[in-house]
Amino acid sequence: MTHDIEQADDRPDQTPADDRAGRARGERRYRFLVAGYALSSYGTFLNMVALNLFVYETTGRALALGLFMAVRLGSGFVAGLIAGGLLARFCAKSVMLWTNVAQAAVMLLLVFAPMGMRTAVLTAVSVVVGGCGTLFMVALRSSIPEMVGEDRRSWANSLSITGRSLAMVAGFASAGVVVSLVGYTAAFVVDMATFVVCAVTVALLPIPGGGGGKDTRPDSEGDSGRGTRKGRWQRPGAFLASAAAPGLGLMVVLRSVDAFGSSSHNAALPVHSAALDAAHPAVFVSAFWCLWALGNVAAQQVIRQYVERTGRTVGAPGFGYGTCLMSGAFVLAFAGFPWAATVVIALAAGAADGLTEVSYTSHLQTLPIDLRGHAFGLSATVENLGFGVGMILVAAALDRYSPLTVVAWSHGAAVVVAVVFLVRVSGLRRRAGVPAARSGSDRSGAKCDGQVR
Repeated sequence: MTHDIEQADDRPDQTPADDRAGRARGERRYRFLVAGYALSSYGTFLNMVALNLFVYETTGRALALGLFMAVRLGSGFVAGLIAGGLLARFCAKSVMLWTNVAQAAVMLLLVFAPMGMRTAVLTAVSVVVGGCGTLFMVALRSSIPEMVGEDRRSWANSLSITGRSLAMVAGFASAGVVVSLVGYTAAFVVDMATFVVCAVTVALLPIPGGGGGKDTRPDSEGDSGRGTRKGRWQRPGAFLASAAAPGLGLMVVLRSVDAFGSSSHNAALPVHSAALDAAHPAVFVSAFWCLWALGNVAAQQVIRQYVERTGRTVGAPGFGYGTCLMSGAFVLAFAGFPWAATVVIALAAGAADGLTEVSYTSHLQTLPIDLRGHAFGLSATVENLGFGVGMILVAAALDRYSPLTVVAWSHGAAVVVAVVFLVRVSGLRRRAGVPAARSGSDRSGAKCDGQVR
């Protein structure tokens, strides 16, 4: 890529040993960043439970809780639309830094808000947390190839997903204990502190990537102001970023339908758990998500070893196959199998989810840097849209149908689109040919090896 060539030109006397040492330093710094990101993710998941309970206790209305979640998802939707434009103007480090600062600031505001202002502050919290969380994720994922190198992006994605999965389990598992023992204020302070720590890790690291300068634009954009007009076109037309490489548009559509399916099991799990044990409705949900996380982490370890041993990345077909496996596992989780079988199903669902996440993220990272931010922004937008629409439809469907029926229909739609996607990728593979695809890049600038493996 252009970025890599420019780095080589800036350091013509660099030896292979220097290059290895620089790569090792970059990976250590990335591990430090992932640690901060995992900690802030813990605070996010802890707060997801604490804030929902606090909203309900403050307003006394279930409708307010629904509106709070809708505003949060809506702000994430809007943030996805503008993420590409922000990364074209500002570097990824700045976006990641200030999104954490903003989230810490709004949590501090909530801690000191008087009783009469809490409803308004909660609305601000939902907007800032939803929007900034999306912007941070887009900035991080789009800049990973510049942080660790193109050939290490699967390893880096796997590491960040592992940290987030562990943080999710820890956050959900400890939320009830923290709120019960020390109260909402302490939970909010903990969340604020995690955002501060993540901001510090970002501020201390020399993170490249993102936009904000001529270095991230194609050379053709520097002529007579044409780059400015092109940048303005790309921001409202972010879908072009996802369609820049064959199969990517359908891949983003599958991601949206997958998010729709995810909304079904997220909404149905508490209902199913309560039906299994009305006296202890949280047991099945907690156990399932813990097992899911173990499967996810195990899959990341396997993927990292595979990448290090073979030098190959998890390709686009892995996203399609992983989606089929994950959807099937989530459907089986509601089929009423014995605990031993359910344990295996939950582990399989987590492992497949980990595979899809790494494959999807790594594939979008093959786009040129000037398109990458738009593609990840669009992806975040369609994910929020699919999940938000799904939560509304699933909540209504659960009043009339069993959790198994609702989840089967929702994830069944994801399987259908995944099969179409796999057929499409298989067709591209036959036309391009694997040896030819591995030797270069296609016209759009996305590497062919990510498309056909």
